[in-house]
Amino acid sequence: MKKVRLLVFFCLLAGLAPAGMAEEVRRITLDEAILTARTRSVDAAVALNELRTAYWTYRTYRADLLPEVNFNATAPSYRKSYSPYQHEDGSYSFVRNNYMQMNGEISIDQNIWLTGGTLSLNTSLDYLKQLTGTRYNRFMSIPVALTLSQPIFATNTIKWNRRIEPVRYAEAKAAFISATENVAMTAINYYFSLLLSKENISIAEQNLANAEKLYEVAKAKREMGQISKNDLLQLELNLLNARSSLTDCESDYKSNMFKLRAFLDIEEDVTLEPVVPDAIPSALVSYDDVLEKARANNSFAKNIRRRQLEADYEVAKAKGNQREIMLYAQIGYTGTSERFGEAYDRLKDNQVVEVGFKIPILDWGKRRGKVKVSESNRDVVRSRLRKEQMEFDQNIFILVERFNNQRRQLEISLRADTIARQRYDTNVETFMIGKISTLDLNDSQVSKDESRQAYINQLYLYWNYYYQLRSVALWDFSSNKGIDADIEAIVRR
Repeated sequence: MKKVRLLVFFCLLAGLAPAGMAEEVRRITLDEAILTARTRSVDAAVALNELRTAYWTYRTYRADLLPEVNFNATAPSYRKSYSPYQHEDGSYSFVRNNYMQMNGEISIDQNIWLTGGTLSLNTSLDYLKQLTGTRYNRFMSIPVALTLSQPIFATNTIKWNRRIEPVRYAEAKAAFISATENVAMTAINYYFSLLLSKENISIAEQNLANAEKLYEVAKAKREMGQISKNDLLQLELNLLNARSSLTDCESDYKSNMFKLRAFLDIEEDVTLEPVVPDAIPSALVSYDDVLEKARANNSFAKNIRRRQLEADYEVAKAKGNQREIMLYAQIGYTGTSERFGEAYDRLKDNQVVEVGFKIPILDWGKRRGKVKVSESNRDVVRSRLRKEQMEFDQNIFILVERFNNQRRQLEISLRADTIARQRYDTNVETFMIGKISTLDLNDSQVSKDESRQAYINQLYLYWNYYYQLRSVALWDFSSNKGIDADIEAIVRR
């Protein structure tokens, strides 16, 4: 019998322990939520991957400006085929070719920033082995050759890339920092939604406890004939509404809890308890100051500059394509022999100069039309950029006004919350002695609940406006210093 009891005890323990251990309550502050969101949220990971893409794109551009060492080889190339051959009398016949060929070349190539051409230093070796007929081996060496390939009148793509790519990378870095601030704003939104849900539960629980207490008192007063049946029914209805409101608040609380946990990548068995921020960032901002910092730091300013340069580049490219002239020049030494070592003896000059061009005589205005299209597109881009700049400045003005006004609104809502709470507590005591009606009591309860909710909402708006300012200007106005990051370390971690 004793063994059976022990077995039942351990079975119950095994069944109840996981349920008891599943719930972990964790208090979380707003600063902790923001920090967690910056490091663990999916939005932060997306911003980081976009930054890495921009970083390696910029690194690729930088590599194009440096010398490049290349090795090209064919080892081997075998051919056994027939090819046409013209005799002295003009007739043709086919001759059989059966040979093997190998070649290799090492070159150091450097793009010329100033002109847009390419300068190469080459060394190469070719080997030919005839396999039928008069069999022989043949080597041809080019120990050193200097080659220039230079387009004339064409658009210097390297020069334009040197102007555009640094701006593009600066735009990406600023966009990443702004994205991290947007992650913080999303965390603030989820945090205050959960905080408001928690406050609503507290309000609903307090209202339910008061409704139960008032209903019991009202039943006693009704028996003594001190209140009407209508007042008693009204208090019973208040009790039912309080129970229904608590159920709704609990459901809303669980929903907001799930959203915040998912955003912060926190385990589902953790219950978060948000804390009302006891301090707010203190900052006084002016429109001119924010606008100046935004134009200097925000990715939008870099975006405008980049799009202007890209539009100018398209015009320059269309004009450069009106005529094509290419200069090719090579100087160096070469040698040939049937033996490998002798191919590098008795070297001879090797000089090649070619100038090729393609100039349209009659194209029915096609190339000129492309220039006009690119110029029109540039004008469209400039008009759009002016409009976007005006909207950007206007949004900053509105944001600064709202933020500066929000601090006063927050002070008012805090005072209103205190007064409404004190008024409700006083009315409850007054109702207990029969000095006020249920309508007055209900009115004070509604005012109390709305004032508390309004305070939490005003607190949320203050934090949201503050981080909007940070995101736009990339500036911490409470500490009066710029928001920056070690991009190299972030990309490599």
